[in-house]
Amino acid sequence: MRSADTEFVGGPLDGRVLPILLSPFNNVPKVYRVPVPAHLDRPATTLEYHRAKQYDARGRWRWRYEYGAPDGGGEAAAG
Repeated sequence: MRSADTEFVGGPLDGRVLPILLSPFNNVPKVYRVPVPAHLDRPATTLEYHRAKQYDARGRWRWRYEYGAPDGGGEAAAG
């Protein structure tokens, strides 16, 4: 299978570039989940990174992953 070096923005993987397996249509998955095992008093959790486009100076784009909820999502505002 093919892979693409993909940048991570935010969260514990901020600034890292990891090879991500591509789908049959040469896209990275929309959501990338990273399981984090339990350690001492911290329970096991799962970090979620969501796919976003990153544009360069020439207007070309490539995928990157951003930590947290996608645009338009997230939790409702309290009030």
